[in-house]
Amino acid sequence: MSESKNLYIAVILSIVVIYASNLLFPKKEIEPITETKVVAEVKSAEVKEGTSTTVIEPIEVEEALKADRRIDIENSNVLGSIRVKGARLDNIILTKYKQTLEPDSDNVELLQPYQTEHPYYVDFGWTAIDKDIKLPNENTLWNVKGEKLTPTSPIIFTWKNGQGITFIRKISVDDNYMFTIEQSVENDSSKAITLYPYGLINRKAMPEDYSSSVVHNGAIAVLGDKLKEEKYKSIKDDKKMEFESLGGWAGLTDRYWFTSLIFDDTYKSKVKFSNPKEDIFQVDYLGSAIEIAPSSVTSNSVKLYAGAKEIKLIDSYAKKLNINKFDLSIDFGWYYFLTKPFFYILSYLYELIGNMGWAILSFALLLRLVMFPIASKSYESMSKMKKVQPKIKELQERYGEDKMKLQQETMVLYKKEKINPAAGCLPMLIQIPVFFSLYKVLNIAIEIRHAPFIGWVKDLSAPDPLTISVMTHLPIPSLLDIGLWPIVMGLTMWIQQKLNPAPTNKDQARMFAMMPIIFTFMMGHFASGLVIYWTLSNVFSIIQQRAIMRKYGVK
Repeated sequence: MSESKNLYIAVILSIVVIYASNLLFPKKEIEPITETKVVAEVKSAEVKEGTSTTVIEPIEVEEALKADRRIDIENSNVLGSIRVKGARLDNIILTKYKQTLEPDSDNVELLQPYQTEHPYYVDFGWTAIDKDIKLPNENTLWNVKGEKLTPTSPIIFTWKNGQGITFIRKISVDDNYMFTIEQSVENDSSKAITLYPYGLINRKAMPEDYSSSVVHNGAIAVLGDKLKEEKYKSIKDDKKMEFESLGGWAGLTDRYWFTSLIFDDTYKSKVKFSNPKEDIFQVDYLGSAIEIAPSSVTSNSVKLYAGAKEIKLIDSYAKKLNINKFDLSIDFGWYYFLTKPFFYILSYLYELIGNMGWAILSFALLLRLVMFPIASKSYESMSKMKKVQPKIKELQERYGEDKMKLQQETMVLYKKEKINPAAGCLPMLIQIPVFFSLYKVLNIAIEIRHAPFIGWVKDLSAPDPLTISVMTHLPIPSLLDIGLWPIVMGLTMWIQQKLNPAPTNKDQARMFAMMPIIFTFMMGHFASGLVIYWTLSNVFSIIQQRAIMRKYGVK
């Protein structure tokens, strides 16, 4: 009873320590880059909120697209259009990805017009302190040069404000998800003007975006060489978060899709995360002041990534365009140093085999081979411990009331039999970061989304669909409704447990006996790819452990 009591106290104290450390040592905020003159300039102008204060009744996407003149966008991965009024990017469809596994499923829609139920759009422009300067806005009717935006044909928008100032906006796109927006201003007036370039991403968050998840949903940025992540709820609580940075990138992210403004590192920018109104969130940047003398031209360039979080593609952009830590747009988690290499190994195996499920199984086998020497030592120790279990029971019967003497005699027995009881824990300690890293890969890698295996598993990133309710046609509560693979995984855990020496403490033994059942229901709602990996990893462990037990004559 005293050992059980100590165990419960240890667990409670661990939880207290974790919460206390979070309170005493909170996550460090990004320290703004300060330079008195530039900060004063940046703070003197503000980015207008992209959200209209007018309440409108949402309309269908098709209806919204017909409401205004548009310029089509087309490349190998994207279809969509630019709204000519305001020169706004508000219609992006990802042609490589379907919303569901159904054959007639629509493609994923990333950006949508502001009149729809789920608005999500990007705006660019200029702002000024001088309110007398007429600037283009969301209602400006631009003149357009070009018929369609493609990788070989950019679109040029021009607008004259009637004060001798001409605004030019050139939008280009590559063959993937990277847009380039070049804004120029021709000042043919009689006086110098000062303008500030800006860009904004505006989106309505859905209920699922607020939910707790192992993958970050919300605002994300790398500013001042540091990663900044804020969930929608945090932004909603604070309403406005502001930072300053020399270059960098900032945007909105979810599990598989990502939009980001990538600004020039030759000038300082003010970056803001805000919640203009209910469920509407905005990420924007405001560049430093640019003075444009009479009879002169100035320009500003910014890039926009709007597409799928394809790891290899994002890595190639980071290298080619020198985008600092752009790969952190993908939530690799605490074990970045493992998660990213694991993805590349899985990707290589997938290219070699042609099926992601078999690639995961091959990965499990490779890990077992790498860990073979450590695991062998562990199983050797456990086999010896199982062999001396009768002797330990004799010691328990002899010194049952004298705990100190029992521990001393047990350690003498371990020393005599050359057993290291801690050796069995080492593979488990190593497997913990491996498990979490693989869990991350299966949750974040879009390459695994909708990837099929064999039989009924059509999506390795989703839970096993062949659940108890499907097999029995009975109404089962969602918590208890688990698939066939989790049941097989639980069975392999139970077999593996039977091969290990039983805990000497009865309460601990009961707790360990419950572990396969607990993990079966817990893993029942995880990605099926992870469950399949764990199952096959257990099978390899059972084979290896059984062979070592036979070697040492353990029954």
